[in-house]
Amino acid sequence: MAQDREIKYVNRDFTDFRNQLIEYTKNYFPNTYNDFTPASPGMMFMEMAAYVGDVLSFYQDMQLQETYLQYAKNPANLYTLAYMMGYRPKVTTVAEVDLEVSQLVNALANGQPNWAEAIQIGPGTQLQANTSGQPRFFVDRPIDFSFSSSYSPTTVVVETLDGNGEPDQYRLIKTVKAISGEVRNYTETVASVEKFKTITLTDSQIISVLSVIGNTNNTWYEVPSLGQDTIFLDQENNSSDSNKVPYMLQLQKVPRRFTTRFNSTGQLILQFGAGITGQSDTVLTPDPTNVGLGTNQGISRIDYAYDPSNFLHTQTYGLAPLGTLQIRYLVGGGVSANVPANTITNVLTLGTPLVDPGSLVNTIAFTNPEAATGGRDGDTVEEIRQNSLRSFNEQGRAVTLQDYTVRALSLPANYGSVGKVYITQDQLTNPNSATDSIIDSNPLSLSLYTLAYDNNRNLQTATVNLKNNLKTYLSQYMLLTDAINIKDAFVVNIGITFDIILRPNYLGRDILLQCNNLLIDYFDIRNWNINQPIDISSIYTLLDTVKGVQTVQKVEIVNNTGGNYSEYAYDIKGATKNNIVYPSYDPMIFEVKFLDTDIKGRITTL
Repeated sequence: MAQDREIKYVNRDFTDFRNQLIEYTKNYFPNTYNDFTPASPGMMFMEMAAYVGDVLSFYQDMQLQETYLQYAKNPANLYTLAYMMGYRPKVTTVAEVDLEVSQLVNALANGQPNWAEAIQIGPGTQLQANTSGQPRFFVDRPIDFSFSSSYSPTTVVVETLDGNGEPDQYRLIKTVKAISGEVRNYTETVASVEKFKTITLTDSQIISVLSVIGNTNNTWYEVPSLGQDTIFLDQENNSSDSNKVPYMLQLQKVPRRFTTRFNSTGQLILQFGAGITGQSDTVLTPDPTNVGLGTNQGISRIDYAYDPSNFLHTQTYGLAPLGTLQIRYLVGGGVSANVPANTITNVLTLGTPLVDPGSLVNTIAFTNPEAATGGRDGDTVEEIRQNSLRSFNEQGRAVTLQDYTVRALSLPANYGSVGKVYITQDQLTNPNSATDSIIDSNPLSLSLYTLAYDNNRNLQTATVNLKNNLKTYLSQYMLLTDAINIKDAFVVNIGITFDIILRPNYLGRDILLQCNNLLIDYFDIRNWNINQPIDISSIYTLLDTVKGVQTVQKVEIVNNTGGNYSEYAYDIKGATKNNIVYPSYDPMIFEVKFLDTDIKGRITTL
């Protein structure tokens, strides 16, 4: 909370001013005025002057206090300070939910689904929940029933049977992400070019701007600040790994750009650049042939330090708009958007189908098997204060190894699934060197080891396109002097066998099932990281917690290779010391690939 600190810039109050006026009068007008009783007329004027001084001092102290983030209390000042510190206050937070979308298709003569009837729906589907307040939800991604991958699987179930007991209709089911919100439109006509033009959207609970389109179908792009003229763009991946990496991430320079910010009343302000089409002022390096000519590109600029990234920036901060702007934005969110399960069923607007589906569109149904979560109201005054202080420390840059790990795992899933990440200082040296001198290595280079998931959440190496997307994504957060080598970590598949002794009057089958379930949860790959050792003693302790287990006689880790397992063998016994199985020098991860069969237990006797 805001600290109730009394900042006294002048350090004077009513009593101080009153006493100083009395002392001043006694010192300089001893014969003119000497009646300082409370009822005297002279004291009335002194106290009035002291009152004015006290009020002015109070306002001066308040103005100074409002310039400190820790002590400011005025929301308008807090918003200004938050943006200055690099934090974007939230006026609302959306609720997220997984929607189950289904469609009926007929069966072919051979009993298989007729995939030609599978519908492809474009982005922009809007739905409504049948709860109090009827909050709306928005799907910003296309829905393609004809496409199935680990990123977007399509489930096929038999819907109806014909008279011969053969499938007559199938139901295709997909799961898509939806967020709470309603799409609204606003039109602004700009009659003449205006530098740093601003447009205010007066709606409440504005989530974000979806698109800004000019009257000549020019697209304007939102950027964090007008000085940044490159953005991320999605491009559909047509390579062989499109089922794992649906989209490619690309950087594109955009002269038509705008930035947004909220004010303390919740209104969203869009600000555009100041440039005019055809007038370029890109910063260039000086021409060496002009040295000594006395020009502004001459010797006076030869000792300047130039930032290589500065050549992408201009002093105009983007173009100024002219003509009609069509603004689409999303409104909604809040606590009321956390609706219960099976309530998001009403379709308001269906995304434009890529091919006319005819009557098949009537078979599409939506529902949410689980409740929508995450919706909350805007930041409180104290949340803005604390989040701003945290944001200032982060600065949107990857500095530590942990920063790179978090950024890599934050890659959006539609650019590929990064399952595991491990980053360390690059230990590569020059193979032609006879020594391991530091001169032969790059002290600023980092090695980023990655692994991805397949359809069954088993680990596999990342594809080339996934690594390219990760490289592009991290480039926006890297320091200028950093370098990253993206590599594949090794996967070592293991199995676990254990022997237990039962207590009397316990059923062995039930106890073994409980032990297996505990180990399945323990060795779930989501709980393991690259270069994490296996503590066998903790497995003993875990199995001892099962009611009915008297003694854990043996726990053994075995290496599984060949066939459906990893090709890499590992000396488990040689890597075990003090009941801990250590990973290799090369970054690797232990994986129980088939949890139901690779964990085996048995009951023994003394």
